[in-house]
Amino acid sequence: MTASEIEAFVDDLYAATGAGDWDRIETMLTDDFVVSEADSLPMAGVYRGKGALKELYTKVFTIMDAAGLDRVQTTVGGDYAVTILSIRFADPSLAPAEICEMFRFRDGKLCEIKPFYYDPAPVVAACAAKQTTAG
Repeated sequence: MTASEIEAFVDDLYAATGAGDWDRIETMLTDDFVVSEADSLPMAGVYRGKGALKELYTKVFTIMDAAGLDRVQTTVGGDYAVTILSIRFADPSLAPAEICEMFRFRDGKLCEIKPFYYDPAPVVAACAAKQTTAG
């Protein structure tokens, strides 16, 4: 894939996840797709297969109220892309989470996502805030 194709793919993936178009997303992933969340996060774990993103998103939106995702920049090199993001939370008193997501491609499909959090504290705080308001 060219750098432009990879960047367009990432754009399409974010659009599809934002719309909840899980059928479309599954066509974009390899059979052995994997996304890994750090052990320091409430959604920690390794999610595998074509349904992995749906499983992860369902878990994330069950445990925290994300209000928006601001994409800053995507950089592409070889079979990789990295997107800089800021996650805003429904509670405006919470600081946004700053992350980079690493995407790895194989044979025209996405085979791995690995998010890197500058500081996991905002995500942990957002989960605690939702738990407080829910219960």
